[in-house]
Amino acid sequence: MAKALRLTQVERKEISDAKMLDAAVDLIVERGAGQATLKDVGEKAGYSRGLAGYRFGNKAGLFDFVLRSVGDEWLSELTLVSKGKCGYDAIAAALDAHIKFCEDAPKHVEAFYRLWFESLEPGSALKKVILGIHKRRRADVISWIEQGIKQGVVPPSVNSALVADHFTASVSGIVYHWMSDPDNLDEMRGLHQSLKQVMHAMLRG
Repeated sequence: MAKALRLTQVERKEISDAKMLDAAVDLIVERGAGQATLKDVGEKAGYSRGLAGYRFGNKAGLFDFVLRSVGDEWLSELTLVSKGKCGYDAIAAALDAHIKFCEDAPKHVEAFYRLWFESLEPGSALKKVILGIHKRRRADVISWIEQGIKQGVVPPSVNSALVADHFTASVSGIVYHWMSDPDNLDEMRGLHQSLKQVMHAMLRG
């Protein structure tokens, strides 16, 4: 009889991280970040009440983990859809992928933005993490536009920083609007399409 395959420590950690992430996301969406406790996350994930505390140390560590995990999910998708694209094509692909991400993993998106808004509280330990994510998002848009200028598909008169600021602010605003009425995905799709039109107009110079 073949021996049962044993999971490595790394594999076990990956599985427990995935379960912890799903549990934390569910609790943040259901109760709000303030009411999501480490004990409840561990128990909901199917582990001991102390495992989440051992793994993350405190709620700030847990929330940091959620932000980075969901951010990495999105970054992986964004890198895939924008590969080889620049200018408007990259921005349009990013917006199409964003609405699909919201449709496919709505709880992950909602938990991510709940923590994003939570970081606005004075003294929040999440502020540095959110600032890093925001800078990366903005830098991606600037890079797409500057590549478009080099390739001649975007006029050199376009202010890449201004377009990037408009893009990032608009995406955050659209998600905030959606969170107030999460069942209205049709409106969210429409807002993404409208933003694509605005981006197209801005990139004409």
